[in-house]
Amino acid sequence: MSLQKVLVTGAGGFVGEAVVFRLLIGQRFKPVAAVRGLTRLQGLCPVMRFHLGAATAEQMVGVQVIVHAAARVHIMHETAKDALREFRRVNVDGTLQLARLAAQAGVKRFVYISSIKVNGERTAAGRPFTADDVVAPSDPYGVSKYEAEQALMQLGRESPMEIVIIRPPLVYGPGVKANFLCLLKWLDKGLILPLGGIRNLRSMVSIDNLVDLIDTCLDHPAAAGQIFLVSDGDDMSTPRLLRRLASALGKSARLLPVSSILLTLGATAIGKRAVAQRVCESLQVDISKNRELLGWVPPIDVDTAMRRTAGHFLDTHAK
Repeated sequence: MSLQKVLVTGAGGFVGEAVVFRLLIGQRFKPVAAVRGLTRLQGLCPVMRFHLGAATAEQMVGVQVIVHAAARVHIMHETAKDALREFRRVNVDGTLQLARLAAQAGVKRFVYISSIKVNGERTAAGRPFTADDVVAPSDPYGVSKYEAEQALMQLGRESPMEIVIIRPPLVYGPGVKANFLCLLKWLDKGLILPLGGIRNLRSMVSIDNLVDLIDTCLDHPAAAGQIFLVSDGDDMSTPRLLRRLASALGKSARLLPVSSILLTLGATAIGKRAVAQRVCESLQVDISKNRELLGWVPPIDVDTAMRRTAGHFLDTHAK
């Protein structure tokens, strides 16, 4: 019996590539990597040149499931004059074009990798986001992701194709970049960080746990038509994160107990208020729906995930 073909868009990126590797190892599905440029996946599985917004019917032939991880991602230093228009062009219009082609081609299920930014930027104490909350996206990226979700759900009501939406918070793991990579570098250098006085709780998800949920959602009957949040199930304050990450690096975190208020004031003065908010404020997610509907719990604990992340960092950033 032939394996179901799963087309993974954004397979050159952090999440998409990890999904393809997981499918190759699991051998339950036949992955096809849709990428824009060069990829490490060449020779390991079929590779398709793919540009979101320029998908064709021919690319859907024989595909049973799509994992859509390609997107215009959140940009710290946005340069587009009309950022929302650019996000909509790719994340909404491009996604809907792909999904319509998929539905017409008879694709059974479309798994959309969205973002916790659809829910919002922060949570109150003891009130984590849930998958069924009223949403409150506050930046162009979050708005575009929400609008794409809405368009996909409508398509799911109008066609036999099943829609599944997953909203991850910050994703980390071997090869992570951006802010998490900066933290690794700072801790490895032994820099003193003024982050010891922060009292918050934040949810994150390791790439292994995220990919495990995606794999589950490829064919679980109860996933159809649902939205899921995802995390490691182990929320941490910023200081606790830094201490656990430093331990994984074989170091000690050097933290000064500066209050969140002072940090935010200082960051605002230099135009970095948004960065301070992400570091100081809480953002928790409730993943009980995953357990109740799918029987899914995170298979990898945080310390194991951090050791894997730190080990890869040390191997690739050797002094």
